[in-house]
Amino acid sequence: MSQQNAPEVILVDTHDRPIGTAEKMEAHLTPKLHRAFSVFLYHDNQMLIQLRADHKYHSGGKWSNGCCSHPRPHEELATAVPNRMVEELGFSCEVEEIFQFTYFAQFEENLYEYEYDHVFIGEYRGEYILNPEEAQDAKWVDLDALEQDVVRNPTKYSVWFLISIQRVIDEIRKRTL
Repeated sequence: MSQQNAPEVILVDTHDRPIGTAEKMEAHLTPKLHRAFSVFLYHDNQMLIQLRADHKYHSGGKWSNGCCSHPRPHEELATAVPNRMVEELGFSCEVEEIFQFTYFAQFEENLYEYEYDHVFIGEYRGEYILNPEEAQDAKWVDLDALEQDVVRNPTKYSVWFLISIQRVIDEIRKRTL
């Protein structure tokens, strides 16, 4: 991929105010704080999780939330979220932002995640069509079983998923009781 066509991310300060852009890999190699989002989908006490494609530059082969990505420069979250859901899962549905968090993780000597992550949830009951560039598998899992598995087997899951999953499950239960 030429530098000219390389995807860019929105660099932000610790209050999520845009301060510039950077090529996506540069932001992950340096590291630079950038805007991201995570979408969690649920229905009937189940959550859709995806197994990230093995060839992803980090966290390949790890389970994560239904959709996780970055808005592009000059793209609002309200546009980016449904667009990436279609790209990754083949559908879009109504979602609501429930919280944000910032995290830093090192994966290799020179590979990092430093993200200001916006977390969205939505109820969805339909089919999905996985984009093999993004995920190699997906499944609906029982919330109670998932809650237990992330404690017993945390290395199976992406870092951002582990950080946010309990708060997301608590919010889903609050909405569905």
